[in-house]
Amino acid sequence: MPETLRELLDFLTETAYLAGRKTLAHFQTGVQADYKADRTPVTLADRAAEELIRARVKAKYPAHAILGEEFGSQGAEGASHRWIIDPIDGTKSFLRGIPLYAVLIGLEVEGRVAAGAAYFPALDEMLAAADGLGCWWNGRPARVSAVPSLDQAWVTCTDPLSFDKTGRRAAWERLKQAAYHRGGWSDAYGYLLVATGRAEVMLDPVMEVWDCGPFPPIFREAGGYFGDWKGSETIYAREALATTQVLLPEVLALLADG
Repeated sequence: MPETLRELLDFLTETAYLAGRKTLAHFQTGVQADYKADRTPVTLADRAAEELIRARVKAKYPAHAILGEEFGSQGAEGASHRWIIDPIDGTKSFLRGIPLYAVLIGLEVEGRVAAGAAYFPALDEMLAAADGLGCWWNGRPARVSAVPSLDQAWVTCTDPLSFDKTGRRAAWERLKQAAYHRGGWSDAYGYLLVATGRAEVMLDPVMEVWDCGPFPPIFREAGGYFGDWKGSETIYAREALATTQVLLPEVLALLADG
């Protein structure tokens, strides 16, 4: 019998939790990093967490495909289900002992991300959702903010310099000027804040698919938007925007034309 989305979400959430607890064995211990060709760090904690996730998926759902940041693609092309893994989103924070990093797992079903979880081990915060099953933050319903306009909104991003590097400084400046407050909560933690109504806009001009994996269903079910800077829900644009449906038109207008 085909597995239900509820069963998949339960397995996904448990897997994110177990992987996250595994990372804590290395957190704030002085763990060292290797550096990839793009100068992004990777640690033995990243690898161990991804290995745990892959092993659980392979044992439970051997016909499913997997895409992970550290070990690439696995499984048959054209599989109906694909797991998208970032074992530690925010490795730079992890290395500095900052507790804002997350384990991210998204599940594509027939090409659509239908379920996902973001677990923040050092904070013990779990954000999880699946189509039609709601968005849940530590067991409570998660909803985006009801703030009606950008001049009352809190905006955040991962790295302000990334807008300069990608030629999008003007868009970032327009958004900053329009907002009430500009925070600095980076990586997945900024998306957690928006999905739970504690900030209104999270913006990144550079994102890989595994950085985005769980967020489309999380924001759909929380009443918000996650996708590219043009208003299309996707995890493949190599950029990301999360906000509320109320603020989305105002934000998109400010981001237009870079």
